[in-house]
Amino acid sequence: MPPQGARQSVNASNVLSIIMGGGQGKRLFPLTQERAKPAVPLAGKYRLVDIPISNCINSGLRRIYVLTQFNSASLHRHISQSYKFDHFTGGFVEILAAEQTFADTSWYQGTADAVRKNLIHILNHEFEYLLILSGDQLYRMDFRKIIEQHVETTADLTIATIPVARPEASALGIMHIDSDRRISQFVEKPKDPALLDGLRLDRASYPKLGIMDERELFLASMGIYVFKRDVLVEMQNNTLTDFGKHIIPNAIKTHRVFSYVYQGYWEDIGTIRAFFEANLDVTSELPRFNFFDMSAPVFSRPRFLPGSKINGAQIDHAVVSDGCIINHARIAHTIVGVRSLVDLGSELKRVIILGCDYYETQSSVEECIKSGRPRIGVGQNTRIENAIIDKNARIGDNVVISPAGKPENLDHPLYFVRDGIIIIPKNGVIPHGTVI
Repeated sequence: MPPQGARQSVNASNVLSIIMGGGQGKRLFPLTQERAKPAVPLAGKYRLVDIPISNCINSGLRRIYVLTQFNSASLHRHISQSYKFDHFTGGFVEILAAEQTFADTSWYQGTADAVRKNLIHILNHEFEYLLILSGDQLYRMDFRKIIEQHVETTADLTIATIPVARPEASALGIMHIDSDRRISQFVEKPKDPALLDGLRLDRASYPKLGIMDERELFLASMGIYVFKRDVLVEMQNNTLTDFGKHIIPNAIKTHRVFSYVYQGYWEDIGTIRAFFEANLDVTSELPRFNFFDMSAPVFSRPRFLPGSKINGAQIDHAVVSDGCIINHARIAHTIVGVRSLVDLGSELKRVIILGCDYYETQSSVEECIKSGRPRIGVGQNTRIENAIIDKNARIGDNVVISPAGKPENLDHPLYFVRDGIIIIPKNGVIPHGTVI
């Protein structure tokens, strides 16, 4: 037995990690029109899936499966080009795409169903604990701490939770815990004020949980779970399809289910508005998520791109990624993705440019000039605000792009509006002189 109060160290070889790739990603459409949700670009040079994978690697967990079924080609490509472990340290990051078998021809019906259909692959590995993560969240966590608590409390299932205020609580799964952090109740998106009152976190527990906040707080599920191996198999011996909706509420009644209370920045990037605001926050002087923290770096695909070239541009609170060329333009509160071109006289304010997959050849540029078609990038004397420009888009000269005066949601042949934000789709073309 370890001495009282001592933490038990975690053997990383006893842990297998699974990242849920999500469904169709309808709330992130049109960014998910041609890619899986975890493959959506983030902060200029990353993808959403880089966050949970990096958290795993920084926690010493190097056996990682990513479960996906929709538009998985770009995600396959990104993972295969980004995460390669050598023969001596071992480890893997692999995709488990939905597959038809003789026993089952259906697609994943939910998170629990996705894991159940892959048990044949998962149980081929030796592990004591299974860590299940979401593929569309922005946060930094040392997973060794949640696994250590899981071991110490002899829990069957541990759920990572985060303290939230009442306004956010009604949109999340809320847990109620006892003095030992054991979960006694779980309610998905509680709307009734009286029900919420009963789920409120006891202020007397704040010091023990390390909570410094004085506000009324509730514990919300982060969609991060640690299962014992045998308990996972037992809980999957049914046809229930989702962890949050079905498996966990039942498990609380029959098993030892505990809460690990996380405190720090955490953002569920499930909607266009959440994606937009999380990216823009990276441009602030003190962003809530710090990509410059090298104690736990965010890994991604290594690219051999030149440093960006800035030709007389005015840039204020912006992130400019590798391989960009920015001529005499004005850029403020903007993310400029890899290989982006912004031409002279243009003005960008509160814009997320996801970048380009390639540089256009000189012959292609000359052909565009002859035909009057915009080249890849942002043309001359163009004004863009409150917009997301997806990859390889061609924005012409003298274009105006703004959501002002438009409905919150709109589908147009050239663009989309979601949550009051203009989105130019991947490979989109906005002709010269267009006013949106």
